[in-house]
Amino acid sequence: MLSSTADHLFWMARSMERAENTARMLDVTWRMALLKHDEGKPFQEWTAMLTISGLYEKYVERHGLVTAENVLHFMSLDESNPSSIYSSLYNARENARAVRGTVTQEMWEAINHTWLEIRETTPATLAADRVSEFFEWVKDRSHMSRGVTHGTMLRDDGFRFLRLGTFLERGDNTARLLDVKYHILLPSLAEVGGAADYYQWSAVLRSLSALSSYRKVYRDLITPRRVAELLILRRDVPRSLAACASEVNRLAQELNGPRSKELLRRTGRLDAELRYGVIEDVMATGLHEYLTAYLDRIYGVAEEINRTYFWAVDEPLAADAALA
Repeated sequence: MLSSTADHLFWMARSMERAENTARMLDVTWRMALLKHDEGKPFQEWTAMLTISGLYEKYVERHGLVTAENVLHFMSLDESNPSSIYSSLYNARENARAVRGTVTQEMWEAINHTWLEIRETTPATLAADRVSEFFEWVKDRSHMSRGVTHGTMLRDDGFRFLRLGTFLERGDNTARLLDVKYHILLPSLAEVGGAADYYQWSAVLRSLSALSSYRKVYRDLITPRRVAELLILRRDVPRSLAACASEVNRLAQELNGPRSKELLRRTGRLDAELRYGVIEDVMATGLHEYLTAYLDRIYGVAEEINRTYFWAVDEPLAADAALA
């Protein structure tokens, strides 16, 4: 397989996953913002999301003060933001177009149709009574894209690069969502364990499609420690860090190119640490510090994939650098 083809497939999947993950992050932020909060910090949830996404400075340059309406537009439909849902779906479509001969006809039609629909989406779609419907549409289109890929594509190296991009992006998003809630939005001591705290953790689980899994595993009240354990160390939870690291390591081993020694070392070490980790060690390190270190390592893995299979670059791609 040509390195350019592998590169397009990798970024096609990563861009589609990024669109879905951005919708999930906006959805949980929207739900948190509906709760009563500190009058001195009326938009702290939106500020937190921009900060943890690495887009706060870019947003301020363009919009100034943080408001829910502006953040929703900036992260959803702003063409100048390389990490917006609009830009992510455009990038997915352009990468798919570049490898029309490699992807199946059904895959191309699903991605192209999604792009045509988002291109016709107007800011009115982000009105309060329609915004949740928009997020669900983005997630549904991403699910359709993955389903069509699984149902129609040959299980060759092209398929592996697609999955590699998906799980790298997914692990990145899970870590960021956890960090938003635990580190930046941690309530005061008086609110810990209260109704607002419970609702916010429920929103985080729901945004990662993990609320049902939590209830099956713990069958008890939602606590921050258990949420962290579920979303970091449980390999049977599809969007956990452990599940994503396991898939990335497996796919790297299956690809196993002649220059992949360092990549395999990085992915194998990350997989092993999550496979045998315990929540006590995570909490002792500090959840924010642990998640920050994980994000750094995921970014390092992505750079190593680029050096191993694509081509060397001096600067990271703009869309990826925005989330670094």
